[in-house]
Amino acid sequence: MNPAAAGVAADGPSDDVLVARVLAGNDRHAFAALVRRHQAPVRALLRRLTHGDDALADDLSQEAFIQAFRKLSQFRGEARFSTWIYRIAYNAFLMHARTRKPEQSLDDAMPEVADDDAADHAGEWQPEQTAANLQLDLQRAMTRLSPAERAAIVQCYYLDRSHEEAAYVLQCPLGTVKSHVSRAKQKLKDALAVWETRTSG
Repeated sequence: MNPAAAGVAADGPSDDVLVARVLAGNDRHAFAALVRRHQAPVRALLRRLTHGDDALADDLSQEAFIQAFRKLSQFRGEARFSTWIYRIAYNAFLMHARTRKPEQSLDDAMPEVADDDAADHAGEWQPEQTAANLQLDLQRAMTRLSPAERAAIVQCYYLDRSHEEAAYVLQCPLGTVKSHVSRAKQKLKDALAVWETRTSG
């Protein structure tokens, strides 16, 4: 796990020190340092949840840090600051999803890979295209997951969080997180089964 995720900075004060400075004197420079340290991983989380919608991920990231600044007095250190801000970011994502038109599901609104890209798979298989094609197939496979399953997979695999940390961020029981991860892994395995044939052949 990287140092920033653990709340320890190689080039500055720890997250705990920065949080204390903000709370003690409304130190906006200290909070700006927290934003710089965690903005990229928070944005990456939101980008995964929104299936690559950069503009939406940026908007939700900004909202998450605004909320974090307003609610910093509620931070008790029960989890790392990085985990706490992820939880706020996930709540921002959920709030956005709930404000969508009722007839439009979250998955319906997510960008999909163009059919022209899928057609490329039918042609001659080029080794140099393998990584790109696998990424496209993985993107498609992720759309088969429910929002809860996708969130659990993003937390535990893309962000390398423990099941316990994911449960805190997603605000659900540990057993529920484990169930979401198990179902998601099976769905992804089924969707990407063709790759086992290609790699083993």
